[in-house]
Amino acid sequence: MTPMPDTSPERYHPVAVWLHWIIALLILANLALGIGAPHAADALQRPLIDLHKSIGISLLFLVLARIIWRLTNRPPALPEHYARWERFAAHGAHGLLYVMILAVPITGWLHDSAWSAGPSHPMSLFWLIPWFRLGFIANLDPATKHHLHLLLGSIHYNLAFALLALVALHVVAALKHQVIDRHPELQRMWR
Repeated sequence: MTPMPDTSPERYHPVAVWLHWIIALLILANLALGIGAPHAADALQRPLIDLHKSIGISLLFLVLARIIWRLTNRPPALPEHYARWERFAAHGAHGLLYVMILAVPITGWLHDSAWSAGPSHPMSLFWLIPWFRLGFIANLDPATKHHLHLLLGSIHYNLAFALLALVALHVVAALKHQVIDRHPELQRMWR
């Protein structure tokens, strides 16, 4: 009797899976905080913004850990049934996701470092760990800092929405493979 071929998808390592889902959930939470904090009651705005900053710095380090993991642990190959253009698009989208997930917290940190009220409002991660602002921006003259604060805030805001669009595209592509093509795509990144 001939054994049945294994048709189960090649899965990502559990470390990659955990990092993927933690980063995904934190991105969504931080987008909600960033959008919602200005509309919250005055007494809640500063704590929500501080939480937004803490999650952003955490995301920066988590995505760096994810990149290091990916560089040192080869991910499973894309399924052979993918068309050439799908492989190209998947690799491009993943690369762009990493760039955007780095760019959004970095621009946020730069934006916060240019905040004129920064010296009177020390930054801490989750109200426990003292954190620093970037001195090469925080120590600029007030007019330059103000200009950079506005510019970097705009860049940060727009990059966040571009990241949201890219995450939505990523989800739609995975669902297309799962639901329309009927390939076990989600099982590759789920335990």
